[in-house]
Amino acid sequence: MRFSRVSLLGLTHLLPDEAWTSAVIEERLAAVYDRLGLNLGRLEWMSGVAERRVWPPNTRPSTVATRAGADLLAETDFPRERVGMLVYGGVCRDFLEPATASVVHRDLELPPNCEAFDLSNACLGFLDAMSLVAARIEAGQIDAGLVVTGESARPLLEQTMRHLTAPGSDRQAMKRAYASLTTGSAAAAALLVDSSLATSFGAHHPRLISATHRSATTHVDLCSGDLADGSAGPLMETDAEGLLLAGTDLAAETWHAFLQEAAWQADQVDRILTHQVGSAHRRLLLETLEFPDDRDYPTFPTLGNTGSAALPTALALAQEGDFLRAGDRVALLGIGSGIHCRMAALEW
Repeated sequence: MRFSRVSLLGLTHLLPDEAWTSAVIEERLAAVYDRLGLNLGRLEWMSGVAERRVWPPNTRPSTVATRAGADLLAETDFPRERVGMLVYGGVCRDFLEPATASVVHRDLELPPNCEAFDLSNACLGFLDAMSLVAARIEAGQIDAGLVVTGESARPLLEQTMRHLTAPGSDRQAMKRAYASLTTGSAAAAALLVDSSLATSFGAHHPRLISATHRSATTHVDLCSGDLADGSAGPLMETDAEGLLLAGTDLAAETWHAFLQEAAWQADQVDRILTHQVGSAHRRLLLETLEFPDDRDYPTFPTLGNTGSAALPTALALAQEGDFLRAGDRVALLGIGSGIHCRMAALEW
């Protein structure tokens, strides 16, 4: 997809106050580590994740997604009645039905003619939702669309630790749970508008150029999450190494198609923002794409993998940290279980 009339009017993120270090998590798993002969410190050493954030217990995804959306509408001063679509793109949801977007729509007091629905695609949901909203703007069907997410890692972290400390837990269980222990919490919101409207809210706004997608669903079994037995909480099983290799291969395939669709050369890309997983993923991805690591903006060391919120949070923090400059060509790279890859081109 190519876009000629879509601007990113605003972007925001929210982070919890409470932080859990990898060392604290390993303290809770000390008996398991001792029984299995594992060394403390391996979680941070292997993943590069020193800490991650968690919302207070029983925080609903819609609550933090609504806060992010409300903050963004206030910051941009964009009228709610002009928002034609609201998409909630998170992995975490309030309930199976109705859509979590329905709660956000109500709490933001968006107009009745504003569509609202969830878009679920693992960690790729937010970027997929942005592409969908952009396509509707490009087609002239809506003037503006709001994308939100609210990821909560606390239930997964707590259930994973309960699972690992239960009798019978072995090294294979620890290996499959490794990715779960790197997850963190965050919320984010993005407001996309018709570029003809953007000029009324300031002189310069990033412009969305294109979005490119590829799938490799033969690898659908590499990572899966569901409610644990008895619905005590969610559990996720991941073949971390397999997902790393298959995801990077798919990213390399998508990268070439992305450059062609954006009409960019690789050396013309000034900045790259990726879905934040860990140090091994970052290293292999940048090596595979032959991209300098000083043009990437990592956030996983202090935030962990925040699911669908990871990429927009990294982009928001990069903006706040003056990592992005006017005129930069920015590549957004998302990879999600399934596996799917989507890349988007932004002109800052």
